[in-house]
Amino acid sequence: MINVAILGLGTVGSGVAEVIEQNQNEIKKALGDNLHVKYILDIRDIPGVVNDINIIVNDPDIKVICETMGGKEPAYTYTHLALERGISVCTSNKELVDAYGVELSAIAREHHCSYLFEASVGGGIPLLRTIREACGQEKISQIAGILNGTCNYILTNMKAGKDFATALKEAQEKGFAERNPAADVEGHDTARKIAILASLVSGKKFSYEQVECEGITNITPEDFAQAEAKGMSIKLLGVYNAENSSVIVAPFLVKNSHPLYNVNDVFNGVMLHGNMVDNLMFYGRGAGKLPTASAVVSDVIECAKNIGKNINNKFADLAPANVNKFPAKNPGEKFRTL
Repeated sequence: MINVAILGLGTVGSGVAEVIEQNQNEIKKALGDNLHVKYILDIRDIPGVVNDINIIVNDPDIKVICETMGGKEPAYTYTHLALERGISVCTSNKELVDAYGVELSAIAREHHCSYLFEASVGGGIPLLRTIREACGQEKISQIAGILNGTCNYILTNMKAGKDFATALKEAQEKGFAERNPAADVEGHDTARKIAILASLVSGKKFSYEQVECEGITNITPEDFAQAEAKGMSIKLLGVYNAENSSVIVAPFLVKNSHPLYNVNDVFNGVMLHGNMVDNLMFYGRGAGKLPTASAVVSDVIECAKNIGKNINNKFADLAPANVNKFPAKNPGEKFRTL
């Protein structure tokens, strides 16, 4: 039996516990052993939940930790401490990966454990491991992705004729958008995700602060009407171009012949272009309790198969990227075209 701990009993953390409990048979087939959640840590006073990280990291039975707290602190401190003790950490925390992923990956390698973050981009879509392993032989020249389900839901409703405020309110009522939706609608969430993807495929560290970022708050129903008249729709995309080492988050016009055109509601879609494999399309639920938790557990299984070893996540040796400006919009046009 492999004992694990979960840090943070929020949406994703509770989902991880549920996935492990309900899919134990499938996990045993994949791992050859059972997973057991020995500890759950949370800052709140909840029966059966611990509050002291030292209880977890000082227990020699704990082999893998799931960090689902979000934010930089105390997630950074707890992750750093665990990796120094040789305990692998799997996370859904894109903010932490963007800010400290290189440092934490190097610590994991030094201490013969792993730092994996499949769930940080694309929710339940098996994206990062596919790029890292199945596409390791490829030169990826471009990534274009719908990476934020909240924005995609809002834009889908605006395409149907609603204005931004109405679509946002509906998204909040359904739990798809936070009370303060700025991180989503201003593009910051997408920027962290495209920075992680660009870093993975380029071999250079792109950071969130380097991403040219424009959100969706200035889009109107009239913009959608004009786009539809041209056989297009409007999508908030994160785009990385290898040719000029540029990365952007912005609303783009997407032609109805493009696979991303039909990615609607809370779904995510990511298209990669490789020099040999050509175009690859990934589609699925980019957020949500169980899809994201499933991705975390997939990393847990990978780490549990490699206890005492380091899985190369391709982040430990990244030097900072030199980022150039993304090609400008055409004069007089409100949006770029993919």
